[in-house]
Amino acid sequence: MAIPELPSPDGLVLHPFRGVRFAVDDLAAVTSPPYDLISQEDVQDLLDAHSNNVVRLILPGVDQHRYAEARETLLSWLNSGVLVIDDLPALYVYEQSGPGVLLRGLIGDLGLSDPDKRIVLPHENVMPGTVADRLALMRTTESNLEPIFLLYEGNGGATSRLVDEVATTRTPLVDVRTDDGIAHRLWTLTDPAELDAVASDLYGHRALIADGHHRYATYLALQRDYHAQGRGPGPWDYGLALLVDSKAYPPELKAIHRVIPGLPLQEAAARAKGAWQVHDFPHVDEALKALASTVGPAFVLAGNGPSHLLTDPDPVQVDHAMPPSRSARWKSLVTSILSEFLLPKVWGMHDDEQSVRIVHHDPALAIRMARDQSGTAVIVPALTVEDVLAIAAGGEQVPRKSTSFGPKPRTGLVLRTFATG
Repeated sequence: MAIPELPSPDGLVLHPFRGVRFAVDDLAAVTSPPYDLISQEDVQDLLDAHSNNVVRLILPGVDQHRYAEARETLLSWLNSGVLVIDDLPALYVYEQSGPGVLLRGLIGDLGLSDPDKRIVLPHENVMPGTVADRLALMRTTESNLEPIFLLYEGNGGATSRLVDEVATTRTPLVDVRTDDGIAHRLWTLTDPAELDAVASDLYGHRALIADGHHRYATYLALQRDYHAQGRGPGPWDYGLALLVDSKAYPPELKAIHRVIPGLPLQEAAARAKGAWQVHDFPHVDEALKALASTVGPAFVLAGNGPSHLLTDPDPVQVDHAMPPSRSARWKSLVTSILSEFLLPKVWGMHDDEQSVRIVHHDPALAIRMARDQSGTAVIVPALTVEDVLAIAAGGEQVPRKSTSFGPKPRTGLVLRTFATG
């Protein structure tokens, strides 16, 4: 049976919805970072902070019944009043502020459009296993439990001006500070005239996915599934998203490091010598300092023993490893060289979920993990925002886990269910 044609707006759409929010005394204690930044140790810490922490929904466990348990927990919290539903559909102005941090944007229902229309631009590949996990959770709970993070070039337009006016003159609906020192505030936009102004302003724009590629891929997969079942237009034609004007609030872009448990550090360095210049450092801090000042592709290898800085890869070997269909800019990315050359050609492995562990931002954590597992930490320099935007605008995607845009929205401040959204 042919799949019906899916609803697909021709512009950027952020629709109001009836948000689902926690009604507890200590709101900060029921929030969490995004699911993919939470370690197993973090899960227990969050649960110790509050028995109703949102981690029970976004990371419900590992057994075969975990998705059903998340659904039952969600329903129980709704029935008991732990979670409440806002009376009116709204867009939510969201602000994060703290030392060196200020971000403002709008949380709403993102209209899902045909990828060929290039209204929402992914810049990163996704892994099927992660999409399957998020799809099972989303399908079972019939909810979007945390927003994806989108950037658009609003150039201070009507939406950006309204966001700033609300954040500086109106009383917030939510005002909490999390234990990382960041204050989070929410306001609702329900006035029809303001909502219409936002809709008109946004429709001519397109947006880059800064964070949430797997969840966005899940939104699209779920939409296809529901329409294939003949369920027709519905809340599955939208997905929860935070939209930020990147001109008004330029994002941070941090690195994502790798840990290879099965590769001893000295073996990794020795095998790299046939293709890289390998510089030895007795102390990892010296290697990291050298990495920061290196021009061109470079990595630090660290773990048990002296650290190593890899520089100046053999250009002939690198060029031979690169997919010929890719642009020159894509081939020059440090994460492309990592995923296409260093890992598979030098070390004989792929940058996949089974062989390689991911560590966001923190080289010290990656190095500790490598030492604990007698493996190798690969400290990766951050890409530039300009490179990421250029790659996405050209219709390409950087290798998986190449970027970590921030500050990321806090999970648990506002949720969306299909029954209310």
